[in-house]
Amino acid sequence: MLLILLRHGPAGKADPATWPDDAERPLTPRGEERTRDAAAGLARLLDGEVREIQTSRYVRCARTAEIASEALGCQRVRAVPELEPGEPLGALLEELPSVAEGDAVVLVGHEPDLGTLAGTLVIGKAAALPLKKAGACGVRFDGHPAPGKGQLVWHVTPRILRRLAGRRSGA
Repeated sequence: MLLILLRHGPAGKADPATWPDDAERPLTPRGEERTRDAAAGLARLLDGEVREIQTSRYVRCARTAEIASEALGCQRVRAVPELEPGEPLGALLEELPSVAEGDAVVLVGHEPDLGTLAGTLVIGKAAALPLKKAGACGVRFDGHPAPGKGQLVWHVTPRILRRLAGRRSGA
């Protein structure tokens, strides 16, 4: 199984006057474009099929998941509370679906939680492998994901993903 951790794309600045509830903060128009390009690059990295995309319910993550769904050809997208900021991620691992070897599950969420999850899966204890906005990493498992049992296959910035998609990387 390949577990892909994908950070949400670039969103508007946190502003309580505009978004009193930070969960409602969306991707910017440029963030949508960059996320679309990064998702296209992500699709080029994959050999197997994406069986499911799980996402935080926050608007910016849900939209990132929707864009990834289109690029990856995955119709099963599910919001899970464990991917929201500050939630304990242990229960998330127990809820992951079983997928065939070579197939993938994508988790769309926030920093620093995703980076800490990546570090925990690879190293076995809380250690960060931070992800940039619209960046991703792939962690492979023999069997079901568990702390310290993952092998980091790739850790890519959004710029690299955009290049894989054939898009020029801007600043």
